[in-house]
Amino acid sequence: MATAGATADGNNEEERVNSSIKAENDDLKLLRDSVRALPTQPLKDLLSNGVCARCIFRLFSLHEQICSRPSLVTPILSTILREVTEYEGDGVSSSPRETKDLSDLESLREVKEEIKVCSVCLGILQFLYNDDNGTLVKKDSAGDFAGAMEEVVKQEGHQIDSFSLQVSLPQDVVEKEQAVWLYIKEKYSSESWFLEKFPPEGFATKDFLKLSVTNPLETLLGVKSNVSSFRVRLTYTLSDASTRNQHLREKNGFCKRRKTDDSDNFKKDGGFHRVEGHDLTRNSSTDLEDGRVGFLKFPLEKVNQCCSLNFQCYRTSVYVGGRYLKYSRNVSQTRWIIDDERMGEASVEEIVGGNILPMCQGDTYKFHAAGREDIDVRMLGTGRPFLVEIQNARQVPSDVLIKDMENKINSLESKFVKVKNLKVLGNQGWELMREGEAEKQKQYSALVWIPRPLIDDDVQTLASLKDMQILQKTPIRVLHRRSPLEREKTIHWMRIERIAGSSQYFLLHLCTQAGTYIKEFVHGDLGRTHPSIGSILKCRAEILQLDVTDVKMDCFQA
Repeated sequence: MATAGATADGNNEEERVNSSIKAENDDLKLLRDSVRALPTQPLKDLLSNGVCARCIFRLFSLHEQICSRPSLVTPILSTILREVTEYEGDGVSSSPRETKDLSDLESLREVKEEIKVCSVCLGILQFLYNDDNGTLVKKDSAGDFAGAMEEVVKQEGHQIDSFSLQVSLPQDVVEKEQAVWLYIKEKYSSESWFLEKFPPEGFATKDFLKLSVTNPLETLLGVKSNVSSFRVRLTYTLSDASTRNQHLREKNGFCKRRKTDDSDNFKKDGGFHRVEGHDLTRNSSTDLEDGRVGFLKFPLEKVNQCCSLNFQCYRTSVYVGGRYLKYSRNVSQTRWIIDDERMGEASVEEIVGGNILPMCQGDTYKFHAAGREDIDVRMLGTGRPFLVEIQNARQVPSDVLIKDMENKINSLESKFVKVKNLKVLGNQGWELMREGEAEKQKQYSALVWIPRPLIDDDVQTLASLKDMQILQKTPIRVLHRRSPLEREKTIHWMRIERIAGSSQYFLLHLCTQAGTYIKEFVHGDLGRTHPSIGSILKCRAEILQLDVTDVKMDCFQA
């Protein structure tokens, strides 16, 4: 039985291989037939000027046939062009010949092609590049190149369920594409084949590269390419040798920069866009007539050096939000260092962010909060809304991990800070916090001293004041870091709570508009805040302790 099973498995594998061989040979036949339908002379022109096979295929709109077969190696593509055009130029060590069956195909894979950098894509579509160490790297196919990308992703250790591919190219590549397009247009636009075989749509190098490597990368990573927070970015740059072109651009007035953002270019349909030919050459067509673009003219200069390539994979910021409570009067909200000396025992930022970061396996973090309290002010009640922005998180925390974060912070021995209602939030969490911050109200409890006994009229007077408007000049204590402005703020309500056994000390409970300076509202700040508790009670008033008891915002509630 085991022998029979092994035989069946062997037969199935042989059938699969034969089917794959037939499909590959059929694809090659279709590609060769498509190339035969192209005009020979412009193909020879491009080959003789150092344009690579993939650039020629995309210029003549054969990109889909090439990109759908990522295993096609460069020698095969080059040989098909040469055998169809009977071009005898340098480039492949063997003479052109027709590839009819698998034996020919396999032999072509072994053909050693002399490394000649494409004069248009600068080696990008030849999968030829210098790595971070300056070492020349050559990949034969899109599949091999995708394999190199996969290694980088796996080395970084990201947990992903999708990815977005971004590509950044030197301006030189765009200019060379323009030059080729204009050359073909100028020389062959009167030919009958021109509009059909060389359409007024260009498939850009960037898009061809994306289309070539996306499918094999999806297969290798086991996830789909889509709008994603996880980005795989390819950044191609040129060495200082390209500065001559920059000087020519400056001389000819081609130095305007356009703001670009690859993240906005990636659409749900796969992130590719076609560029209208007249858009590609909108400026250049006019400039050809007045002779301003000599550095763009064909034939292009011979290229001896390919681009340098930096692989980068990263996740856009992950936001973990919630509310924090601070029980110490010697803990600042953010790390506070003056003249290399720490102020306070710790900070909310370090306690919260420092424990969340390693659990997300991120590079670094930023701490954001809806307002702030002074180091000597406690944050009680419902807590203050905050966000921890984790940059390049390898792991997006699950609900279970979020609960672990909360428990870890709340069980710290110091007991300075606790958190509640932790959750992972998108950008909308940031927007909600910022919107609510401008409209929010805060409640406080202040321990106040006055130099005379508190009377019932004082209690009733303060309780009767509703939505009272006050004017506050920037407090003296913060003038060194804040603009000297006068601000109008609202005191929504106040209530006095007597302290048993003391006639000069009382608790002042109040609700105010966000941004009100409570300490100054109590003592008046030498008349810079008016009215104040002191002016209302017609006596000196000093604040001894202050607690925030509620930050009224809808976000990050239980």
